[in-house]
Amino acid sequence: MAISFSTIPPNLRVPLFWAEFDASQASYLSLPQPACLIGYKLSNAPAPLLEPTLVSSVDLAAALFGAGSMLTDMVASYRLQDPVGQLWCVAVAEPEGAPATGTITFVGAPIGSSTLAVYIGDTRYPLAVSTTSTPATLATALAAAITADPFATVTAAAATGAVTLTSRHAGIGGNALNLAVNLRGLIAGELVPAGLTVTVTPFADGTGDPDIAPALAALADADYDFVGIPWSSPTVLDACQQAFDHQTGRWAWNIQLYGHVFTARSDTLNALATFGRTRNDPHLSILGYPAGSPTPPWRMAAAATGVAAVGLRADPARPLQTLPLVGTALAPRGHRFSVGERQSLLFSGIGTCSAGPDEIVRVERMATTYQRNVWGLADPSWLDVQTPATLQLIVRETRNRILAKFPRMKLADDGTRLGAGQAVVTPSTIRAELVALYSELEEVGLAENMAAFKEHLIVERDANDPNRINVLFPPDLVNQLRIFAMLVQFRLQYPSAAVAAAA
Repeated sequence: MAISFSTIPPNLRVPLFWAEFDASQASYLSLPQPACLIGYKLSNAPAPLLEPTLVSSVDLAAALFGAGSMLTDMVASYRLQDPVGQLWCVAVAEPEGAPATGTITFVGAPIGSSTLAVYIGDTRYPLAVSTTSTPATLATALAAAITADPFATVTAAAATGAVTLTSRHAGIGGNALNLAVNLRGLIAGELVPAGLTVTVTPFADGTGDPDIAPALAALADADYDFVGIPWSSPTVLDACQQAFDHQTGRWAWNIQLYGHVFTARSDTLNALATFGRTRNDPHLSILGYPAGSPTPPWRMAAAATGVAAVGLRADPARPLQTLPLVGTALAPRGHRFSVGERQSLLFSGIGTCSAGPDEIVRVERMATTYQRNVWGLADPSWLDVQTPATLQLIVRETRNRILAKFPRMKLADDGTRLGAGQAVVTPSTIRAELVALYSELEEVGLAENMAAFKEHLIVERDANDPNRINVLFPPDLVNQLRIFAMLVQFRLQYPSAAVAAAA
């Protein structure tokens, strides 16, 4: 067999020992698969706008984006799921608009002592109440506790027995911040004593929608496989769909960056189902959960992104069901979605989560919003996030294999009489390489049905361009065990004949 060198010339005369290196047989795909969170920073924080920044910890996020900022809050939620994965953040400008506000009002004179707790989102502020407490002293104490918390997502001002809370950021996102008193009730020692009345005015009147397109453009040509966003308004999701689409976005043939967007939305069943039916994007997942949850959408979105990053990096074809969304909470029992309601959400392109007796919130099914083909007919082909996650790995592995093994090859027809060691590839050579690759994909549980794959695989030279190979690559992706259906056909007594026959 003749050996083909790339750099050592064939007519070399200078003695003696010369060596070149060829890594084409040693290469393998190794990607960090970084995640990216997009959100607001505080106006006086040093991090630049629209510039991806590597963030290793919550402390670093606080230094860059400001403690109490949306981005820092998102990083804290993400890191509870994925403590070591590569994470980048992009800060966007707040929209022109107003921040959301809410109020806590105290009235009356308590006739006993207790601890009541004010929840702003999922942050608990305990407040000691005694017979000497007045509405003014309680309001002042609550405002002071919130102000003393550097990671508070709101500012607080007390006046005449009321505390006015203002979101740190302008925009409609603040309207989703839950405000509650004694959310955990007596079991947690939370009680409003007799004689005192506490009135909650929910957060509202936040206005303005962010322009996320510049932040998505700032991702440029870098790989970000898991992108978490805190908003789910139509204008924001339209920008995401355009940035990740198959024609000009990150999934286009000439870009090949791929990735998936994760967000969360808290609302009523009808509102979530109605909204889900307005979307149809295979590269977007919206995790829906009932209104009344203390976890705001930006924290839930960051948690979903972190869980997906950990699970899909380990195995893109394995379902995410049962993985815990650490640090999140659902609405109180009696206000959560039933199985039938979650079924309706999944048929509307909304992913679901649930909590069992342990109150741990877990992913149930991370669906994409894709529901219909171009004719408007129901189409489950991109239903679950595992499909795009597996396909992007397969394409990247195939690209890596081809570029590593055939970077500078000549192309000839099958059957050409070639001398040994020639740097020539034929359609059959490429076909054999693809079959070998598929065998490896099958072995690690990403694909199945090798025989059918080989039957449908086509590798041929282009009829009009002799320098081009066209490939029809038909992988059969493995599926997920999602439904276990069992018919319990019981008897009170088997017939004696049947018992005797079995013996």
